[in-house]
Amino acid sequence: MTSRDWQADRRAVFDRDDHTCRHCGAVGDAADPTDLRVHPVGAIPIEGTIHESTLVTVCTDCFASLSSSPSGDRSSASLEPLTSRETLFDHVRETTRTQGGAITDAASFASLATSLPTTLAEAETAGEPAADDTGAEYRRLRQDVLLAIDIADAQLERLATIDESAFDADVRSSVEAFSASATDLQSTLRTVVERSETVVAGLERCHGCFDALEGERCSTCRLESRETADWERESGEVALDRLFSAINDELQDASATTEALTDRATALAAQLSDG
Repeated sequence: MTSRDWQADRRAVFDRDDHTCRHCGAVGDAADPTDLRVHPVGAIPIEGTIHESTLVTVCTDCFASLSSSPSGDRSSASLEPLTSRETLFDHVRETTRTQGGAITDAASFASLATSLPTTLAEAETAGEPAADDTGAEYRRLRQDVLLAIDIADAQLERLATIDESAFDADVRSSVEAFSASATDLQSTLRTVVERSETVVAGLERCHGCFDALEGERCSTCRLESRETADWERESGEVALDRLFSAINDELQDASATTEALTDRATALAAQLSDG
């Protein structure tokens, strides 16, 4: 996502999400939703109104956290540094929890994406249009995992603000090791999402809103189609079996990285407790 001035039907997004923050579950006031914001997830068009498929509802607190991410409006230099062991411990624990949820979301999104060829083929055989709820579930799962990744980005950005003078060398080293594993996990999760979206593009549907795709840009949400050239056979057909295998490999890598992340979080927690 790039920084830009954008417009959206915020009320429609709030109504779709039941005036509830998609990250923390805080419920806003439907009559006066001043405590709610909309946050774009994934790529968005450079100009014009943003389609609801790439927007989620967040509360003001989560919105403030997201604004500290690299894609947000604040720089890390404007963030209050982490100076106490308790605050650092809580932040590491919350980052670990968020990434754990992101892994679950990524696995659910990948599972749905890899089942779509069968789902769509069965609908076509039955002479029925693709079920609306399939598209709705696809959009919801995509929004969930992209939001979780954005939240984790913001948390890692905050983790980079620790006051080095407040912690000894061992703690700083452990924080760096934890951040490195967490950053690796972020990269893996993004790859899972991108490859799952490529499955959808290979089925000639928009990877953002799931509408049928004709041409290089979706007529509904105006996203450019996901590139599939790297996954095409000589015939031009997308090799879905290779994509499925690659997605599974990335999920396994995510699981391995999570184990390392847990070990490093545990070691850091022990150091902070000893202090």
